[in-house]
Amino acid sequence: MTRSLTTRRRPRRLIALLGATAAGLALAACSSGGGDEDPTGAGTSETAEDVGGTLTVFAAASLQESFDELLAAFAEQHPDVEVAPAVYDGSSTLATQLEEGASADVLATANEETMQRITTGDLAARAPELFATNTLVIAVPTGNPEGIADLPDLDDTTFVICAPEVPCGDATVELFEVAGFDGTPVSQEQNVTAVAERVVNGDVGAGLVYGTDVASRSDELEAVVPTGADGIVNDYPIVELDGAQPAAALFVEFVLSDEGQAVLAEYGFGAP
Repeated sequence: MTRSLTTRRRPRRLIALLGATAAGLALAACSSGGGDEDPTGAGTSETAEDVGGTLTVFAAASLQESFDELLAAFAEQHPDVEVAPAVYDGSSTLATQLEEGASADVLATANEETMQRITTGDLAARAPELFATNTLVIAVPTGNPEGIADLPDLDDTTFVICAPEVPCGDATVELFEVAGFDGTPVSQEQNVTAVAERVVNGDVGAGLVYGTDVASRSDELEAVVPTGADGIVNDYPIVELDGAQPAAALFVEFVLSDEGQAVLAEYGFGAP
């Protein structure tokens, strides 16, 4: 998907900037083993066959269903790795937890701006890589009982959005600006799952969420694609964190692999 706005989301250029801070760490890791070390990693002592230890993943709330499946598949392929239950929340909340000393091996966020906090804070082991994309939709109850067709129809119902400090909220603010919509939500939630829950529970008539959130709850929700949403794309980066267990690099590779990308596609994520 292409985007019509480039002032706030420039994935390839921004990822290069994010990588600048982590690049020194990656170079140090490559050189520490001596001049004979294979730069591709083929000569490292840990291999896919003998890696063990633990794996703790922090991931954006919108990734919960897909990452649960990815982690289960990874655990089957690496039985000696103890895969801890993943921690899912708003990307900014996860970043704050890491900045305050929380321990994790891998971080996957729903936008690049949040990931930049991790790389500039020297919390990443290497440069992050993009692995998925997502776009916003209006989530309504199955059957769309209020007949919502686009953003202006939200003026005739109650609706919720994500708080602007989290990626889904930041994207929502941008969408509203592009559409010239100035409706007032009844609340701003700290992650996209909370928005979807309020629609499912009947607390509100609609909510702005990612398309993947509706796809994973298609028996309870349906999506209305608002005008302009296809031009505002959230890019998802993933990174191995500083001091991570050896399994972290393997899991990142798995997410980026054809198998990992196929799982993400099943849940409605776009390719990076």
